[in-house]
Amino acid sequence: MKRFLFSLFCISLFVSCNSTKETPVLNTPKPHTSPYNSTSNYWQQHVNYKMEIDMDVNTYQYKGKQTLVYTNNSPDVLNNVFYHLYFNAFQPGSEMDVRSLTIADPDPRVGDRISKLQPNEIGYIKVNSLKQNGVAVNYETVGTVLEVDLATPIKPGDSVTFTMDFDGQVPLQIRRSGRNNEEGVALSMTQWYPKLAEYDFEGWHADPYIGREFHGVWGDFDVKLTIDKNYTVGGTGYLQNPNEIGHGYETTEVKPVKGDKLTWHFKAPNVHDFTWAADPDYIHDTAQVPNGPLLHFFYKNTLSNETKDLWKKMQPKAVELMQYFSEHIGTYPYKQYSIIQGGDGGMEYAMCTLITGNRSFGSLVGVTAHEMAHTWFQFLLATNEAKHEWMDEGFTSYISGWAMNDIFERNNPNPSANAYRGYIYLANSGKEQPLTTHADRYMYNEAYGISAYSKGQVFMAQLGYVIGKDNLKKTIKQYFKDWAFKHPTPNDFIRVAEKVSGLELDWYLTDFAQTTNTIDYAVKSVDEKTITLERKGLMPMPIDLKVIYNDGTTENFYIPLQMMRGEKPTSATIIKDWAWAYPTYSFETKKSVKNVQIDPSGLMADVNQTNNKI
Repeated sequence: MKRFLFSLFCISLFVSCNSTKETPVLNTPKPHTSPYNSTSNYWQQHVNYKMEIDMDVNTYQYKGKQTLVYTNNSPDVLNNVFYHLYFNAFQPGSEMDVRSLTIADPDPRVGDRISKLQPNEIGYIKVNSLKQNGVAVNYETVGTVLEVDLATPIKPGDSVTFTMDFDGQVPLQIRRSGRNNEEGVALSMTQWYPKLAEYDFEGWHADPYIGREFHGVWGDFDVKLTIDKNYTVGGTGYLQNPNEIGHGYETTEVKPVKGDKLTWHFKAPNVHDFTWAADPDYIHDTAQVPNGPLLHFFYKNTLSNETKDLWKKMQPKAVELMQYFSEHIGTYPYKQYSIIQGGDGGMEYAMCTLITGNRSFGSLVGVTAHEMAHTWFQFLLATNEAKHEWMDEGFTSYISGWAMNDIFERNNPNPSANAYRGYIYLANSGKEQPLTTHADRYMYNEAYGISAYSKGQVFMAQLGYVIGKDNLKKTIKQYFKDWAFKHPTPNDFIRVAEKVSGLELDWYLTDFAQTTNTIDYAVKSVDEKTITLERKGLMPMPIDLKVIYNDGTTENFYIPLQMMRGEKPTSATIIKDWAWAYPTYSFETKKSVKNVQIDPSGLMADVNQTNNKI
């Protein structure tokens, strides 16, 4: 794509509803006791939400009551808590607005649109009252964050109940959330409620909403949504009252509607967010995954007949994708998943995705593959997207690329090839920043996009080069077993890879994710039987080498990296280690050499491949 601004920038997920009564999470992973597990001292906070929401579809305003039970599982005494008020970003003069107006390459979906919103088009969440265990607390709204001084500190192990009344207004759809998107979807309700910020071993994560993505506390949600009776709703969790709703949900009978509104009641167990969408023109289809969840599809009846046919055609592919990810990462643990037309592209949320719907078949399946994969890499493996965006975006891009490759039988030996090209472009551009950069602190949106999606994808694909493809597959599955329903960090992932492979890998995480050091190995010379290689970049790597002899035969060599303290499984001839500090490495072959090629697989992200062969 021009300037490497990849379409993956737009990721927005959404959920649907099951017609069953309250249903527990299926196959929820329990603490794993294998020798790979490193979570024995891990803790995380817990929160339960009960909310009652009354939505006016004419004014796009809503009133909310929230009861929140918060359990402090940390070893710390908490004197404050913080809530996210995301809709406040969609106001002229907000940090999101000013950042978009001042960054060199603004997201075209945002541009200057926030600055032009009128009072009836802005978004807001206004907290009218807040109590802790019945006692009023002091609070202040600071942009998109509510700062709360507690009436009584929360001690380790204690639970407290917060009760809140709030008002909201849905902004004109600009980024992820909002009303009346470009395809006419009435309500894309993501990040719409006062959401308690995460507190973990690093402290509070009360980041302002400037442009990037999210982090949340695991818990249970009980939400009652009252809305115009003509609107169909898809939302996080399981629908509790299908007999009162109808709208395409499986039920034996539908009770007569009294008045102009219906109340939709959802329960969502063990999630860290809650999303819903609503529109009067939604078509609602379902497809059952064998031995898996029921898939829900919501898309507008106002789409062209050709596009509606593509949504029908996409549904069996979505079934295959769900099966693929469950097989290659870990079993999807809920009873349903929803693909819903809405938002501004595609974005991951609890048990669902929101995607724009007016697409070609390939684009429709491709965005579904990426967003569905986020269920594992971001939702179930709930990394902090503000700090480690490359883990969810990059890992998702890696596995969704393989899913598309295998399901469509493309037989591409490296589905991540485009990601390699994007990363190498960035590494040579002078615009790269380390992957440790906070997602909002990239100088260029382009650098963020390539770093999060392409370099993150290369991190995973190249790890397969380092430890071997089979070990990578084992690592992904073990990572899910150990860290699903938690908040893993980069070190947690690389420790799983070390334990699976038996190799030392801290150097890989350090150089590729925490610096902008680059890989550049070269064939320096070939003299009859003597081959000399040179390390020109700062980042170390083990070397796969293909040698063609003058007699026409070939031999593959493997040069271990000394600091790995071992070798990946390989059928190549293993020769002596190469210690990183030595800039050159020479060895002799048994026959005279015609040609030499470093990394014939192309899985090493060498930033200058012109010197890789002779």
